[in-house]
Amino acid sequence: MKTIFRLFCFAFIVLSLSAIYVLAQGKNIDNRTITGNYHDTATIEPTIARIKSLKLPAGFSIAKFAEIENPRMLAIASDGTVYVSQRAPGTLTMLKDTNGDGVADVQKVVAEKKLLHGVYIDNGKMYFTTVKEVFVADINRDGTLGEPQMIINDLPDAGQHPNRTLAVRDGKLYITVGSTCNACDESNAENATILQTNLDGTNRKIYASGLRNTIGFGWHPVSQKLFGMDHGIDLLGDNDQEEELNEIIEGAKYGWAYVYANAKLNPHNFVPKPLGLTNADWAKQSKNPVLLYTPHAAPMQMAFYTGAQFPAEYKNDAFVAMRGSWNRVPPSGYEVIRIRFDNAGHPKRLNRF
Repeated sequence: MKTIFRLFCFAFIVLSLSAIYVLAQGKNIDNRTITGNYHDTATIEPTIARIKSLKLPAGFSIAKFAEIENPRMLAIASDGTVYVSQRAPGTLTMLKDTNGDGVADVQKVVAEKKLLHGVYIDNGKMYFTTVKEVFVADINRDGTLGEPQMIINDLPDAGQHPNRTLAVRDGKLYITVGSTCNACDESNAENATILQTNLDGTNRKIYASGLRNTIGFGWHPVSQKLFGMDHGIDLLGDNDQEEELNEIIEGAKYGWAYVYANAKLNPHNFVPKPLGLTNADWAKQSKNPVLLYTPHAAPMQMAFYTGAQFPAEYKNDAFVAMRGSWNRVPPSGYEVIRIRFDNAGHPKRLNRF
């Protein structure tokens, strides 16, 4: 009965969107038929047997470090202390392996804020975000945090994508702000963007726009270019929209909500166009992604590898955790993928680890 109800809700949403589209467009009706699916993901216990069943490249192993409710984003201090955000229950938890056996034997909540999500460590300070707020706190010698100081309290409302992430680079703070919707005109220009501020939250500006929901992002160690993985538009079918890897350039636009992938026009875009532009106009001023990946895989955190533990061929490549799809059959994601770069720092391909 639960599955039938969800399928009914999904069908109702699709029909409602189609009706609105017809009313808004009048005689300019796109008669395209799009078939979508709802995938009901089940919660399963993280047993040792299931962990051992995960597929890994030759020479790699995997083991449980800690068990924690609803982990979202990770930050690792220079001494190996791991911090993990938990959007629900709204905590930042410190994990430590004090005896070096590969298992966390210290687990302590070091901050509590409703819908806490993005975390980043820079110069002995912890930065973290909620939906509308950004905080900074000193990291104490024992790994706990000093009193958090709010440096921003007016990020845009959340809507469909409340998961802000952040990073520090060259004395600037970069904050991702997802769209409030699947595909629409935003009333706030800061939605579907990456913002840039000073480290105290002042001098805020839009760094890049047209990014539906970029959660994982970072700078390549060699080229120093900024790259981010953007979540594709839903309700375009099982095989659209693919997830995007973008080279994020200051001042650039990346297509959402009117254009996706390599200048494809969104057939379901029934809202008024800003500044009187058509979708084709929007495509001309938008930057295409550099690589594409399986639709609806839902990219989360992205990290560049610069260490010495893995084989040399992995150095300066990036890894992305894929949360997994809810609206694709067969489902996609539930994996870690690798973005391969050449020696100059240009992305070449994106595939499973």
